[in-house]
Order: sequence, then structure tokens, then C-alpha cells
Amino acid sequence: MTLETPLLDRVTVPADLRTLKPQELRTLADELRQATIHAVSKTGGHLGAGLGVVELTVALHYVYNTPDDRLIWDVGHQCYPHKILTGRRDRIETLRQGGGLSGFTKRDESDYDPFGAAHSSTSISAGLGMAVARDLSRGDNHVVAVIGDGAMSAGMAYEALNNAGAMHSRLTVILNDNDMSIAPPVGAMSAYLSRLLSSKQYLSLRELGKGIAERFPKPVERAMEKWEEYARGFVTGGTLFEELGFYYIGPIDGHNLEHLLPVLKNVRNAKDGGPVLIHVVTQKGKGYDPAEQSADKYHGVAKFDVVTGAQHKGKPNAPSYTAVFGETLAKLADADDKIVAVTAAMPSGTGVNIFEKAHPTRTFDVGIAEQHGVTFAAGLAAEGYKPFAAIYSTFLQRAYDQVVHDVAIQSLPVRFAIDRAGYVGADGQTHCGAFDVAYLACLPNFVVMAAADEAELARMVATQAAIDDRPSAVRYPRGEGVGVDIPEDPQPLTIGEGRIVRPGAKGGGAKGRGADKVGGAVAILSLGARLEDSLKAADALAARGLPTTVADARFAKPLDEALIRKLAETHDLLIVIEEASIGGFGSHVLDYLVKHDLTRALTVRPMAMPDRFLDHDKPENQLKTAGLDADAIVATALDALKIDPAADDRDAEDRDAPARA
Repeated sequence: MTLETPLLDRVTVPADLRTLKPQELRTLADELRQATIHAVSKTGGHLGAGLGVVELTVALHYVYNTPDDRLIWDVGHQCYPHKILTGRRDRIETLRQGGGLSGFTKRDESDYDPFGAAHSSTSISAGLGMAVARDLSRGDNHVVAVIGDGAMSAGMAYEALNNAGAMHSRLTVILNDNDMSIAPPVGAMSAYLSRLLSSKQYLSLRELGKGIAERFPKPVERAMEKWEEYARGFVTGGTLFEELGFYYIGPIDGHNLEHLLPVLKNVRNAKDGGPVLIHVVTQKGKGYDPAEQSADKYHGVAKFDVVTGAQHKGKPNAPSYTAVFGETLAKLADADDKIVAVTAAMPSGTGVNIFEKAHPTRTFDVGIAEQHGVTFAAGLAAEGYKPFAAIYSTFLQRAYDQVVHDVAIQSLPVRFAIDRAGYVGADGQTHCGAFDVAYLACLPNFVVMAAADEAELARMVATQAAIDDRPSAVRYPRGEGVGVDIPEDPQPLTIGEGRIVRPGAKGGGAKGRGADKVGGAVAILSLGARLEDSLKAADALAARGLPTTVADARFAKPLDEALIRKLAETHDLLIVIEEASIGGFGSHVLDYLVKHDLTRALTVRPMAMPDRFLDHDKPENQLKTAGLDADAIVATALDALKIDPAADDRDAEDRDAPARA
């Protein structure tokens, strides 16, 4: 399919856009929509949200002097058209690929991205900070924050609105409402009212009215102000925002440039006012029929055929961890009516949608409100229910205070299902689940598990269902399992008990070391998803004459102290590996070894994520870069045992020489 975009081809940066005539912007928007569809069809990514804001993106860059005027996109799902217009079109087909453009806004990628965003509901807070910085510096630029109606379900957005209204700083918030429709007559009337209410004439008249009202006694003055606010609120629906201190305009059709442009210009030119909220109504997936007809409006897609909309998803070799969680929980709930599921606006992303189909009345989506979700689950637990709070690792960070104070201190049995633990590929830094082991395993009386495969995940969900006296968590990675059989009736694990997956051969040792030690020279103690690579590394080490024991810790807390002691006392080298940050499982193991004087005859090497944020890439490349794949485990073992890999290869060649002769 040939993409022809003659007008868009003339626009490299927004300054080029601003040379166009207003009547040319409709054609430009159509071409921009097609360019967005074409790019995402090649790379996959977030499509529906971006298609919904094409006209809004064009209008904002046309009216405002970006990048001097700050334009902040909340979450970043909607930023692909913005990237095309801001000097990145030549790289747009590298979206979410290794070394390519981020799927979100990113400060070090472009001057047109003043604030990085991948977790929602931050734009108003950041925008207010920038507006106040401008005022302190006696600047004169504009600050515009674009936030979706879904992101407005988060308390942080209202905290920012409240603060901005109280400070009366010059800030424009655009509420992108894509869950509402406007019939043509209503839309026309709304557009007329919005133009009127944002006009200089109306604002001047409003100021005159205020001046007259001030001459009356205070009760009368306030009553007149309230009447004006509520009158506009009755017509436009903006009373809540008026009460928070914003001047409300809307709703207006976000796909009609004739409606958008005059309102944005009026707001831009009203330099003496306080914060303004413009309510813009858009359609997610607008202009691409497969997206418009899809239930999720093509929120996140794989590569797809532009003509048919068919997504090119690889055939799975095994069920995803997410699906295993949802299916296991649904089965357990069949027999236990106290089990309920809680998610924060991610039912399909966490597998709760599977549970919901079987148990709709016991499923609770609290919106983008992780703090509320955790304490809501704590309330359920306090009344004897068994809540499973299914939240991504990085999203759970937003509710850490609630995890500590509302759950852990009260020892309430909230069960956390932590999806996206570890590297997440194309979603990059912001969605990488790095810190959950460290921030949960430090909490008293908390059970923290990590699933090595899909069968283990099923058993761990059953284990959580059986824990009634304290909080628990199970972490598992994004993507498919390793292909093992999943038990039909998963049984709970013994709390704090790991397992030996592969014993090393008795006797042997590295270069004569450890001959008196049962199990050989090397032991690998893996937590979670690094088990498969640990087994591959064990094969490679065994081929070098280093019999290697592989153990699956299962629990980061409580530790299997008997297993750790056994490995320490029967091996020369203990490698402890986890796909998580420093300060987690490895730190707890080292603490135990040192306190019990088990390191005198033992070399220990912890392996965890490096102390830096890795860019988006294929997961296997991220693991290689992080030094957490099978090759890295082998290299760590050889280095710790002071074995030269090249010398070992030469020895193998010498042994094979007579056979070749």
C-alpha cells in the first residue's frame, strides 16, 4: 500500500505547520491519520488513542508556539501523531524497537517532549510545576496539559486540579473525553457556547460584572459569582471544575477544526486569566474502521494489515502467565465464594477479565486509582473476603504507602498478583517491573513468591488463596510460559520452601577444588523467571566439567534457610540470580549467609538487574544487555572460579585432536 501525503511531506516541525492556511489543516489531519496508521501497522503499539487526537494535535501545534509553549501529553499513548509532526517522522517506523523511538513521550528524545509520561494522570501536576516555574522566572510562555477522561479517575489528577485552582496560575488543561458522543445539534450549540464563553468580549464583560458585584455586600457578591458559575455549569456541565477554581469551556467536538481553533486561540490570548479547562470530545480509533469497531478501539496492537485490520500475532507456544493467573483464580473462585478480584483499569492486562466472565459480581475495576484499589482490597480482607489485587509491578509502586500502612501493618491477607515483573520489551523503562521484590520483601510478615513457570504460578495462586493471616504477593513476567503442564487442581506450596530442580553430580569440582563436596562445584539459586536460563547455563557448565546444581527458591520471603545452607555447605560457588533490582532476593540471601558464617569456604555471586534503566528492546536483548541470560551466568561462574574460557576451549581441542587424527 503506497502512502501519499503531499501536504504532510511539507511539515517537518510545527513551525512548518504554522505556515499553512487554516483551510489546509483538514487535509493535513487526514494525511497525519493515515501516516499514523501506516507506522503502527509496521511496528505495533498504541493506535486507538493516537487516532482520536489527530485533529487536536494539529490544532495545538498550529495555535501554540511549541516547543517554547509546553505541551504535555498525559500517559503518552496518544503521542504518535505528535511525534510525526515534531521532527521524528523519518524514524516513526522504529517505534518501540531497539534503538528506535520510545512509545511514550521522552525528554531526551525531543525538545517537543517537555515531560516524560507512561504512567497516567501526571500531566496536570507537571504542567502546574512548569507554569509556576515560568511565573517565578517572569516568563510568558503557555503550558498546556492534555489528559484523558480515563486518567481523570486518578486522585492525583484532582489533587493537581485543586492546587492549580487555588494558585490561580495560568495553565490550560485539555480534558480529552473519548468515552462520550455529541449529537450534531448538541455539538453545534456546544461549539457556539464555547466560542462565546472563551471570547475576549465575554471575558471582559465577566470582569465588568465582577467589578459591579464587588460594590455589593460580600454575601450578595458571592451569590452573584456563584450564579454565574452555576449558570455556565448548568449549560456546559463544568460545575465541578469551576468549584476547583478552573474556568470551564466545553464540551466541543475534538474532530472539528473549525470548533477547536477559535477556542484554543481565545484561551491562548487570554493572558491575564487563571487556569482553564477545555473539555474536548473525541472518538478513540477515529478514522480507521477496524479500530472504531473494536471493543478496545485498538488500544494496543501487534503489527497489522492496514486494509483488513488483521493483527499479525505470533502463534503462542504456551499460554501467557497473565492468562494462567486469570484462569486459575476463576477455578479457585468456583469453589470459594470469598475470592474476589480487584484491578486498577487493567482487566485484560492482568487476566482479571477472565475471572470477570466467570464471576462478574466479584470483580471490581477501580479505575486508574491504585492507592484506592489497595485500601479497598484491605477493607474487603478485613471483612473476611479474599481479595486478589492484580496490578502491574510498576503500577503497584504508586500505592506503596497503602501497601505498608493499610495492609502490612494490619497484617491483612490481601493477595497481590504482580504482572509484568522483570523486563517488558517494547514498553521499556517505565513498565519494567524491577523493584517489587525489594520494596515488598523488606516488609514484616509478608510472603513474597516468584513463579519460575506457568505450573508454579498456578500453585502459587492456590497458595495465596490458602493464606489467611498475612499479605502475600506473587510476581510473574510478561509473555508466554515455558510450556510445562499446568495442574488441573493446583495444590498450595509449603510456605518458605524451595526446590532442587537439578542436582549436580556427586564429587568433582573446579580444577580439583571441592572434590569432598557433595553436589559439585557450582550451585545456581534462581528466583522466578531466570530458572530456564539457569538450567541452560548448568548444561554449559557441566560440559566444561563443572557439575552444577540448580535450585528454584520460589520464595523471596520467607527464605528457605535450610536450602540455602545446604547449597552453601556443599558447593564451592553459589550464584544467586533474580530478574529484579539490587536490594531484593540476593540481598536477603547474602544477609543470611554472612550472619550464619557460611561464606568462609564459599564464593558468592549475586546477579540482579544493573543499576540503570534499560531502553525498550526485545526482551531477549534486554536480558543480554543486563547480563542475566544463560551466557552471562556461565561467564559469572567461570570468572568466580578463575577459569579462562579460552583456555578451556583449547583444552577441549587438545582432547579431540587424536580422534580427528
